[in-house]
Amino acid sequence: MTLIHEGASISEAAAATGLSTHTLRYYEREGLMLDPVDRASSTHRRYSEADIGWVQFLTRLRSTGMPIATIREYTALVRRGDATVAERRELLVRHRTTVLAQLDDITASLAAIDIKIALYEQLHRNDKEAASA
Repeated sequence: MTLIHEGASISEAAAATGLSTHTLRYYEREGLMLDPVDRASSTHRRYSEADIGWVQFLTRLRSTGMPIATIREYTALVRRGDATVAERRELLVRHRTTVLAQLDDITASLAAIDIKIALYEQLHRNDKEAASA
């Protein structure tokens, strides 16, 4: 999304991130934004491209099940700067391990579903063959 030089409104930011305006406000209240979102003279929020990129990354973390408390911890580390790179990496490595375990579980569940579908397809074929015989 290309933003006007003053930044995107909350509705434009919501459209760019796929989140609701309510969720964007929640992220602000919970201290999950790296910096306070700029305000226009009218006091309306103005999201920068950096703000939107950050929210998109937060959305990725949430979609992989990272708890808000852990995202808050990660955000605090990022705010502290380069001295926290090792801590941030470790936090993300731990989360990656969790996500990989979830993927293994989902893959196993998908395999079980595929087996059941194949069974039903075979039963359906057998029923059709029996009816035509």
